[in-house]
Amino acid sequence: MCINEAWRYQLLTYPNPAVGACVVKNNEILAVEAHKEAGSPHAEVNALKSAFLKSNLNSKLKDITTSHEIHDFLKDNHNNFFKDCEIYVTLEPCNHIGKTPACAMLLESIGIKKVYIGTLDPNKTASGGKERLENAGIEVEVLYSVESDNLLYPFVKWQDKSFQFFKIAMREDGSIDGGYITTQKSLNLVHEIRTKLDLMVIGGQTVRDDRPTLDSRFAKVNKAPDILIYSNKKEFDKKIALFEVNGRVVNISDKIKFLNREQFIMYEGGYNLLERVKNDIDMLVVFISHKIESELKFDIKTFGFEPLYKYNINEFDEVVFLKNRFRKNLL
Repeated sequence: MCINEAWRYQLLTYPNPAVGACVVKNNEILAVEAHKEAGSPHAEVNALKSAFLKSNLNSKLKDITTSHEIHDFLKDNHNNFFKDCEIYVTLEPCNHIGKTPACAMLLESIGIKKVYIGTLDPNKTASGGKERLENAGIEVEVLYSVESDNLLYPFVKWQDKSFQFFKIAMREDGSIDGGYITTQKSLNLVHEIRTKLDLMVIGGQTVRDDRPTLDSRFAKVNKAPDILIYSNKKEFDKKIALFEVNGRVVNISDKIKFLNREQFIMYEGGYNLLERVKNDIDMLVVFISHKIESELKFDIKTFGFEPLYKYNINEFDEVVFLKNRFRKNLL
């Protein structure tokens, strides 16, 4: 359940990892939560807050939203509520004070009974939560979960230097033409992801044919990514909408190897661009629309990537995450 919840925020937590947490008390699941955005409360904090409110409906905690304030409230007002609680978390609770307080310190201060950890934190700055909890007399069990490792894959690549993924939308039969393919909810998610990017790459022919805007107008904050147009031909009609977005830098290049200096890069396009860059990307993210049923079903395995996870966005759309099996796995 933690893993499922965390995947719904994958790519939205950059530069933080996607993390899920679940609080259990006397074999009853009280809360399942995830980290949703960098700078916001971590998964453990969200789960502890939700669990506390389930038994304290009128608590002032319901109106507290910042991580620091939630930490302080729970430390001062837990009243041993968590002494019989266990918490499952996909990633080792952080032992580092940054934009948010350390989750391991909070778990220690509220006297949690036991902590189950899916994967130990590969980030040396934030690691050490396991040892802190054990030194406080809290039972800790590391599960060494492959599913938690998969969830952490983009974060590990960011730590290495960069994370580059390709986004493509298709119908059941594999067709990708004819304008918008998926529903508005999928489009909203893509626009939210765009607000996190350091750079977005698109093929030159797509720019000429579709004349796209490539902004983030359907996101909560319209923060348009910078653009690299991958093209041998350098001349473009500057009246194409993407050139007219305020505050954006647009470059045109026939080279992409230099992109390793960037942190978080999304390629968006069709089969031709994917074929050209497939050896340079870490992950393929496929949005599939089932609105129009087809007898011919596209086999996603033909991409040659390793499936990591998939979930349904709504009744019509699903999103599938696939890892490039030829890229180095750092976990």
